[in-house]
Amino acid sequence: MAADHVLAIDQGTTSSRAIVFTRDMAVAGVAQREFAQHYPASGWVEHDPGEIWRTVVETVKGAIAAAGLTPERIASIGVTNQRETVVVWDRRTGEPIHNAIVWQDRRTAATCARLKRDGLERTVAGRTGLLLDPYFSATKIAWVLDHVKGARGRAGRGELLAGTIDSFLLWRLTGGKVHATDATNAARTLLHDIRKGGWDEDLLSIFRVPRQLLPAIRDCDAEFGVTDKALFGVSIPILGMAGDQQAATMGQACFSPGMLKSTYGTGCFAVLNTGETFVPSRSRLLTTIAYRLQGRTTYALEGSIFIAGAAVQWLRDGLGIIDRADRSGELAAQADEGQHVYLVPAFVGLGAPHWDSQARGALYGLTRNTGPAEIARAALESVAFQTNDLLQAMKRDWKGGSDTVLRVDGGMVASDWTMQRLADILDAPVDRPRILETTAFGAGWLAGSGAGLWPGRERFSESWRLDRRFEPAMDSRTRRTKLKGWRDAVRRTLSP
Repeated sequence: MAADHVLAIDQGTTSSRAIVFTRDMAVAGVAQREFAQHYPASGWVEHDPGEIWRTVVETVKGAIAAAGLTPERIASIGVTNQRETVVVWDRRTGEPIHNAIVWQDRRTAATCARLKRDGLERTVAGRTGLLLDPYFSATKIAWVLDHVKGARGRAGRGELLAGTIDSFLLWRLTGGKVHATDATNAARTLLHDIRKGGWDEDLLSIFRVPRQLLPAIRDCDAEFGVTDKALFGVSIPILGMAGDQQAATMGQACFSPGMLKSTYGTGCFAVLNTGETFVPSRSRLLTTIAYRLQGRTTYALEGSIFIAGAAVQWLRDGLGIIDRADRSGELAAQADEGQHVYLVPAFVGLGAPHWDSQARGALYGLTRNTGPAEIARAALESVAFQTNDLLQAMKRDWKGGSDTVLRVDGGMVASDWTMQRLADILDAPVDRPRILETTAFGAGWLAGSGAGLWPGRERFSESWRLDRRFEPAMDSRTRRTKLKGWRDAVRRTLSP
């Protein structure tokens, strides 16, 4: 039978997912597997790369089976992944030499602080669009080389490879034949000059990362090889790759300058398309690559929030005040409006626009009457407050995005209460699409359009469909009071 479906691999921070799409861009089959989070020290976060790989293979097979298909029906694969998380592995065996160090990990904060004191942040930001922060990949790679016995020597002898999760998966998927990444993942490493393109020798020297470790950089819509036939019984072309937030940007069809999307998963990431213009941020946002298609780079401003859906997981797993994540909105709706409780979820520091790796989470405004409902509301409102901080910074940096409607996606946006509160705090419309898993949808579009099954950019944009628009309904006085309280809570939380 004809190969008439596409498959998206969506490797995230807490789970791996695979989705099979039809030629008509409908979901045919889904499989998902969670995997363990490892916290070996305060502020450290690791994943087992072997477990990630196993869950990816299981979900690919599971999604194909759920669709009632055989692997021969899959025309192409697109890959999207948690960004900045790094793996270093043996070139010959493919085995990691250390656990993956996750984007949330803060162990290299002292290294970043030292580089700032040395006056290097301006150079780094000018070439990469990023700030000196443990969030990004370069200092994590260097840490592994410095802390695994013999690793630096092995790296110098060409025995090791390193990359973000996409590169590790690609190496395994192709049976060790392809070591590559795409421009969006490369742009998050602190090692890639996003204006000139390519790995930057000065940055490699600053961060002490040998060039021979790193993958080749390709367009998001490039050909990335084919899967090893031993994995799925057939060799399937891999025709697209992008970091998760950039894949969501494409999945939301944000292809025009001024279009804005925000994804609410473990963290929250707002991306504003700025076209072919590299816009340096004056508000401590990130200038990054939105996508690189057919050799043309489109830039974006991005605001990164480390804790969004993870705050809901904390309510469930840490405090035990809800038994399911989807009940957080119901509980928040029961909160006493007379109590002004704020959660600043700096569990692993604060991201944009503060970039304080030493800050830690705090609850403010507690009284004897404060209960689970008020804490749940504070957790959900913290996501809205942080999003507002990002959008205000974007307005300062790029006037063209000042009146943009926010397109949202990710697991949290299924909650009507949360989305209404987001619109209220932003004082702006929030559009929820029919397809919420736009990260996988974006990877699917890269694979599907590359295989000739899905439409190109313009027709794909026309296929975007609205589920519901949330209009702001909160009175201005209440909004101002809430925002003032939030700013005060953040001020008290920032490290000295």
